[in-house]
Amino acid sequence: MKPNVLIAGILGGIAMYIWSTLAHTVLPLGQIGISQMPHETAVLTAAQASNGEKDGLYFFPWVDPKDPQMMQKMNAAMKVNPSGLLLYHPPGHGETDMAGPLIGEFVKELAESLIAAFLLSLAALGAYLCRLGFVVLIGIAATITTNVSYFLWYGFPLDYTVANMFIEGVGYLAAGLVIAWWLGRKSVPAVAG
Repeated sequence: MKPNVLIAGILGGIAMYIWSTLAHTVLPLGQIGISQMPHETAVLTAAQASNGEKDGLYFFPWVDPKDPQMMQKMNAAMKVNPSGLLLYHPPGHGETDMAGPLIGEFVKELAESLIAAFLLSLAALGAYLCRLGFVVLIGIAATITTNVSYFLWYGFPLDYTVANMFIEGVGYLAAGLVIAWWLGRKSVPAVAG
């Protein structure tokens, strides 16, 4: 990777990280669609009694995907039972120190920006708005990839889905503003003395 592309990706990653941090800490966007479960104590007690120390992501009601009657059994089970996903961490295993996730988030956004900068460097687009649009379109594709699938397949709330797509889309816009500017810079010729 050329140094100017690397620098563009790093600057874009920083811009994306700043936006993402603001969206989750200053603005209410990171909490949209998430709420406290009614009767939380009873649910926590039941979850711990059921799962104990087994950390994991659970889909319920469960029907073995290898069962030839899976769809029929799933439909029948969902008519009479609640359904959903449960991300479960046993006591003492949940994330209490935010340093790890914050570092991980920065590394993720740095990788996204480096990929966007690399792809943009291959595209050879001249105008700033074309370069910006290219990065934003990469972001739209990335944003749709998981968020819409989680909405369609697992029933994630629409407001949660839209808020997260907005956060990610604006993140790519922030990165794109910097990446498009940096990669569009012309090298200044040396002045003969």
